[in-house]
Parts: sequence; structure tokens; C-alpha cells
Amino acid sequence: MSALYQQRRDELLTQLPNNSLVVISGYQQKVRSKNIKYHFRQDNDFLYLTGFDEPDAIALLIKRDVNQYILFCRPKDPAQEVSFGARAGIEGAVEKHGADKAYTVAEFEDTLLPLLQGIDTLYISDELGRFSSKLIGWVNYQRHHCSFDTPKQFTSIKPLAEVLHGMRVVKSVEEIEKVRAAVAASTAGHKAVMQACKPNVNERELSSLFDFTISKFGCNDVAYPSIVAGGNNACCLHYEDNCCELPNGQMLLIDAGGEFEHYAADITRSYPVNGRFSSEQKAIYQLVLNALDQAIAKVRPGAPWNTLYETCMQVMAEGLKELGLLSGSIDEIMATESYKRFTVHKTGHWLGMDVHDVGPYHDQDGNWRTLEAGMVFTIEPGIYFPKDALDVPEAYRGMGIRIEDDILVTESGFENLSVDVPRTIQEIEDWMAD
Repeated sequence: MSALYQQRRDELLTQLPNNSLVVISGYQQKVRSKNIKYHFRQDNDFLYLTGFDEPDAIALLIKRDVNQYILFCRPKDPAQEVSFGARAGIEGAVEKHGADKAYTVAEFEDTLLPLLQGIDTLYISDELGRFSSKLIGWVNYQRHHCSFDTPKQFTSIKPLAEVLHGMRVVKSVEEIEKVRAAVAASTAGHKAVMQACKPNVNERELSSLFDFTISKFGCNDVAYPSIVAGGNNACCLHYEDNCCELPNGQMLLIDAGGEFEHYAADITRSYPVNGRFSSEQKAIYQLVLNALDQAIAKVRPGAPWNTLYETCMQVMAEGLKELGLLSGSIDEIMATESYKRFTVHKTGHWLGMDVHDVGPYHDQDGNWRTLEAGMVFTIEPGIYFPKDALDVPEAYRGMGIRIEDDILVTESGFENLSVDVPRTIQEIEDWMAD
């Protein structure tokens, strides 16, 4: 695997000017309470370029006549390793993780400052601001410590994200396979929850069942806090309390995805707690599904990203008008965007190491980015009628319906990775009846 990370580092460096130095900060472990720590999860940019999955590590990439990769990490410590697990140490950083040189993390700043000599551009990846107070001191170090008749050096500082995050949008074969594994685990989780759903079950029971199921497929965690939202709870887009009982007759919205080896799935399904759609639930559900399917049908290399959102909004606006839930002509509705009262959010995002994965949605000229084979993203239209929308017929109030699939762009079109989670009205009712 070290060759994969070397390939990524090489690709990154080819995009940087000569005499560049990159500082990439890994995450430090966070304390939950006293001496109890949260389970560690590495910074995605750091992991993408190094494959090094230990806390408190820093990487340097240097682009000069001879490129260099330096890794700073915790030293070996037998006493600590007995309590908290093995460490790669300095030797392992070189032998197992491909670093040209390695040092302890305590040696970072003393090692960095001499390396900045002759560097024109410093690229920084430090999401949590570990070094934000030191950057100016670093780039001014030479000017403040050289003799008066020595040429002064001026170094610019740039965020690494403007280069690296563009690389991460198009996934490699290895990355796509990990997303597939996350989706497969999540598919099993959603199907298990759908069959277990019934009146008076608590949201937390279903959330726990999803976690249990994905663990059997190699997922150590969810990709984000699961949203298991009955009734009006679904009108809170990132509801995560998952603590309410589900009365008969309500709709349940579950937005949940597993994480497999740092790659995420993100799937949403909505269905009646009792397994049978009412006429009003059926009308809104089918409208959202129509929007999703028509947007998915637009996916192909070369299609502009915004086409997917515009398709969803057009379909849902027309359907809400037909149901009498929006007034005016369709041209007026689209011009005034009155549909946004019920549609609320955008309809998709990149998917990968982050559930809302990084990367631009526009090109350098400000135009919408066009789709390419290897891109993975969600499409997730939704319609929401909060219980306090008193001008809406009562049968619709306190209902949120979102349907979300994970889509891979292929050379000839698309693949719906999450299609095996029941999604049509008939599929859902049949699956819940089993």
C-alpha cells in the first residue's frame, strides 16, 4: 500500500512549483473525560497522502531538485504501547510507511526551520489550526536571523486544499471499491432497520440495529451520526437525538451510512412506521422519488453539476403545484423559488473519505464543474412539512421525506451504488411485510 501513497504524493508535487514545502498536520487524540479518550480517527488529507494512522503525526513534502518526504511521529514507548497499542516509531515510519527520513514529533520545529531556507512557497494543511499562530514566524525566521548583508528571503503561504482537494474528487479504483464496501454494509443496515420498524419502536433501537448490522460487514463506525427521525423530527435536517418512540401512522426518515476503511456511504430512506403508505404519504414519496430518478438519469460524463439540482427542483415544484400545495403558474413558482419553503436544501454532495467530501463544484472560471468518470456523489431530494405549517392540509403536517442514493459516474453514464435498498413504494411495503 505504501506505493499508493507515494503515487499520490508524487502526483501532488507535480502540481506545485519548484522550491515548495508542504506541511500536513495529522490529528491529535481528543479527551472524552479525564483519562478516557475518544476513538482516534485520522485527518483525511493526512491519511490520503501518508497512510499513517496514528495520532500526533506531521508530514513534510519538499519539492526541490530531489523531492523528499519526512514524517514526524511518536517514538516507540513500551510502557505506553502496553496500555494504548503499538506504535510505528521512527524506524517504522521509514521501513513501513515509506518516509525518506523520520523524527520524533518533538523535533518538528527544529527540523523544519532550516528546511525553509530557499523555499518560495509554503503549503499548509492544518484543519484544526495547530500551527496557525506560528506560520508568520516560520516564514520570517530567515529574515530575522540572518546578517544585514545577506539577501532576505520572502516565502508565501498557501492552503494545500486548493490543490489537494481537487485531486480527491475523482476516485481511484481502490477508493471506489472501499465506497462500494461501505455502501454494501449500509444497504444491509437499512434493510435490517426497515424490517424491524414497527409502531412504538424507539428511534434509538433502530439506530443501534443499523450500527450492529454494518459492523458485521467490516465497518468500525458510522460515517456521521445517524439520523433516525420519526414524524416532525424529520423536518430537522440533522436531527440526531434518536430518542423518540414511533407512533402508528407516522413516517420515518433514516439517513445513515457506514464507514469502511475511512470511506463513507450516505443513504436515506423514508417509509411509514406501520409499513403501509397513506394516500398523502404515497403522493409525496412518489414525487420525491420521481425527482431523484429523473436527476439520476441526467448523470453522465460532461453533464454540469447544477443540472441535478435544477432537475429535482423542477420536478418537485411541478408536483407540489399539482397537489395544490403551491399556488401560481409553474413559471411564477420557479421564478420566485416559492418551492424552497418545502424543499429546503441542496440535493447532493461529493462522497468519499468525508461524507460531505472535499473538492470544488465550480471550475477556475466560476462555471459549474462537469461530471467525470470516477466521481462519486449523493443525490438527495426531499420535501418537508413541519407541524407548524398550518396553511398545509393536516394530513401532510409533521412529515419529512428524503430519498438519497450514492451515485458513481462511469465512462458511459452512471451506477446507482445503493439501488438495492428498497426504494419504490411497492418494494418498501413488500420488504416491511416480510
